[in-house]
Amino acid sequence: MASVCRVGSTVGRSLAKYRNPILLSLRRQSSVSYAQSLAGAPETRLTALDNGLRVASEETGHATCTVGLWIGAGSRYESEKNNGAGFFLEHMAFKGTKKHPQTALEQEVESMGAHLSAYTSREHTAYYMKTLAKDLPKAVELLSEVVQHCSLNEADVEQQRAVVLRELEEVEGNLQEVCLDLLHATAFQGTPLSYSVLGPSSNARTLSRQDLVEYLGSHYKAPRMVLSAAGGVNHEELVGLAKTHFSGLSFEYEGDAIPVLSPCRFTGSEIRMRDDAMPLAHVAIAVEGASVGSPDIVPLMVANSIIGSYDIKSGGGKNMSSRLAAMAAEENFCESFQAFHSSYSDTGLMGMYFVTDMHHIEDMMHWSQNAWMNMCTTVTDSDVVRGKKSLKASLVAQLNGTTPICDDIGRHVLNYGRRVPLAEWDARINAVTPKMVRDVCSKYIYDKCPAVAAVGPVEQLPDYNRTRASMYWLRF
Repeated sequence: MASVCRVGSTVGRSLAKYRNPILLSLRRQSSVSYAQSLAGAPETRLTALDNGLRVASEETGHATCTVGLWIGAGSRYESEKNNGAGFFLEHMAFKGTKKHPQTALEQEVESMGAHLSAYTSREHTAYYMKTLAKDLPKAVELLSEVVQHCSLNEADVEQQRAVVLRELEEVEGNLQEVCLDLLHATAFQGTPLSYSVLGPSSNARTLSRQDLVEYLGSHYKAPRMVLSAAGGVNHEELVGLAKTHFSGLSFEYEGDAIPVLSPCRFTGSEIRMRDDAMPLAHVAIAVEGASVGSPDIVPLMVANSIIGSYDIKSGGGKNMSSRLAAMAAEENFCESFQAFHSSYSDTGLMGMYFVTDMHHIEDMMHWSQNAWMNMCTTVTDSDVVRGKKSLKASLVAQLNGTTPICDDIGRHVLNYGRRVPLAEWDARINAVTPKMVRDVCSKYIYDKCPAVAAVGPVEQLPDYNRTRASMYWLRF
């Protein structure tokens, strides 16, 4: 899961209706093909400063913009002792800086009509601000203060400790996040990817100011940061602002002790939290997936689009194009399900998450694995065409605004060293064939040990060895 914190007001309603330049291009130029519209999308420009910090931006001409710092640090970079430090620091960012105490910081953000936010995930941390384009210089200045000069006095640390503990209690009520955290805990047991973003409550009670200072000193380095912006921004101006506010950011490590990611090992296993008093069971099953840089990731994304998702509250029912969704609706097998793929720098999780009553757990496990086996053996041309169209629509739709575009730029530069344009994604999706889907899915799914996490009335969850055997026998 990824945590999110926010402070400040939103920009005025008329200015907050960010529009996707791709969608506008498609709407206005009916004679222009989809591929031509993608090729005409604004260029993402990238510049590196002397200290290694990268500056990336996409200018769309909006009256608003989003600017932020994306950092290659998250719970995967933590240890058992300091797990949760990144999440704790995210909260401290809004307690003020050495130049702007909390009240002054909040007043600055409010006076701009801006929205200051942050989130932490397993491999990334982001601090970003959505504001009017004319206020870009002030936004960059405030972000530099928040990241470089965060006020870490003991009183604020103790105050935020109570806030973090409350959030840990609240997240227990989000059973999807609980289930997916348990999935990571069992799938990557004994490695840093098993750590949750929020960390355990025991750490939240014991993390000290010195722990936070050490985490900052170890991970908030210029070469691991990207200053990203999208909207009404000028790249040369942004580079100038970066030089003014971030040129002094350190790129050296104490004693040259550069943190190196420990390799993460996938372990086929299961974990259950049985509670028969709960009305519904939450179950996740996954195999080891592709890393962000793997060429296999696009065929796997197409496969997941073919399997699709379902929610009993949505329309479609038995007429849905996804065979698993149609069956779930017609037979009342579940309340909802979704296929997912979580990618990390060197590994990933390809899985299915579903919510159902205790009497249909076995049915959903069987048909979920059956859907996987279909991807390995019988996927058709029409399935792949439908999956590719769905995936393309999803990629375009999720970039509908300056904030998601800014986030996309920041994460891409950290992951790939550049922004991968939609036209390139489109070409890679077009290259996927049914044989490619079958071959790649067989590589990752067939006869592999899955990881399973389940919460709720899960007595009817099949024995793990039976689930493991199904990954082989369902193929025949």
